[in-house]
Amino acid sequence: MLLSVLIPCYNEAATIAKMLERLAQITIPMQWIAVDDCSRDATYQVLQQLTATYPHMQVVQHRQNSGKGAAIRTALAHATGEIVIIQDADLEYDPHDFYELIKPIEAGLVNVVFGSRFMGRHTGMYFWNAIGNKGLTFLTNLLFNCWISDMETCYKVMRTDIMRSMNLVSNDFRIEAEITAKVLMQGERIFEVPITYLGRTYEEGKKMHPKYGFLTVWALFRLRLLGRP
Repeated sequence: MLLSVLIPCYNEAATIAKMLERLAQITIPMQWIAVDDCSRDATYQVLQQLTATYPHMQVVQHRQNSGKGAAIRTALAHATGEIVIIQDADLEYDPHDFYELIKPIEAGLVNVVFGSRFMGRHTGMYFWNAIGNKGLTFLTNLLFNCWISDMETCYKVMRTDIMRSMNLVSNDFRIEAEITAKVLMQGERIFEVPITYLGRTYEEGKKMHPKYGFLTVWALFRLRLLGRP
């Protein structure tokens, strides 16, 4: 099966080349769609230069900064593979986990797989970020009657037709809650696979802010009650 890798990018000029180098080590047939979300650094220029090295990569640029969710939706519109996976442009997630992530879908066991940081090897996660993640995951389990360990994981993998059927609307980091909630509301089971996670510091460019936690809580309640974030 062809795997479409959705790569939202914002101010990742320092890491994008290394991340793509790691991605190129994976032998799975892949299509890469990198979306530069109007970065203030040279991310877009670096991506354009790297298309000569990686001709199977498509690069799209937003004319204004719109958020991670908007970049994912733009990338999804260009996906041609049977399976999609979200890959952040930093170095926190390891593409070598792709093999285990897509295996349950290829085997026909499930349609949706999440890579769990809390089930696998990890380091570098801030204490309060971990508590926040667990709190949001607990709320997701409570509201949607499920049992997962990492709702906020970047590695959300599923059949492309399923992601397209959700009609995603979130522009920012609330996209994580929207994808999870809509998957569950459609009656899909989420299969979790342990992944490796090497968190970066705020000095290294980590973008999560506590305000997104409160916005995500509100989005989860709206999704449960209204069907939209």
